[in-house]
Parts: sequence; C-alpha cells; structure tokens
Amino acid sequence: MTLPSLRKLEKDLGVNKTTLHNWKKTRPKLYNFIIESYKHKELLRQNLQVMINQKNILEEEIKFTENKL
Repeated sequence: MTLPSLRKLEKDLGVNKTTLHNWKKTRPKLYNFIIESYKHKELLRQNLQVMINQKNILEEEIKFTENKL
C-alpha cells in the first residue's frame, strides 16, 4: 500500500502542506494515526471489492443452476 499524497491529505483534512509537515515533526503520533487510518481505509476498500466480486460469481452460479433445472 502506498501512502496518501500530501494533496489528498490536504483536501481530506482541510489543512495545508506546512501544517502536515509540522504535524509530522512535532506531533508524530497524530501524523502516524492519520497515515494508519488511510491504510485501514484502503484495506477495507479492497476487501469490499473482493466481496462484491464473490457475490457476482455466486449470482452467476445461481442463474446457471436455475437455467439448468
């Protein structure tokens, strides 16, 4: 997983790059928490996509079985 870009963080958090750099230096726990939350968000998005794909496969199998009967 890649880290979110500074532009994305600026937009999502409503702060500028200077503030982000200051947080990274003076409030590392806060900055790390923000980065970790983006990683978790990405994992959740990937898991959701896998679940949607599995659902579609199951629906296709159900339709195939119904047509077979």
